[in-house]
Amino acid sequence: MEHYDKDKLESLLARDGELRLLWDEHLQLKHRLTQIATRSHLTPHEELERKTLQKRKLAGKDRIASILARDSA
Repeated sequence: MEHYDKDKLESLLARDGELRLLWDEHLQLKHRLTQIATRSHLTPHEELERKTLQKRKLAGKDRIASILARDSA
């Protein structure tokens, strides 16, 4: 997603509600994963949370890329 023009992305975010929701979730997941990454040791529960968040973030990123590709076509 970082390779997309920021202005184009902002324009699409303003027009596409699904994209806006996915992008907001992406940012929240990124923030939480950054918080988890600062810990020197993770409990089994935290490790599971980290893996789950990574999978959700990747799935969301794939969906965002699909929407952006659709709009570019």
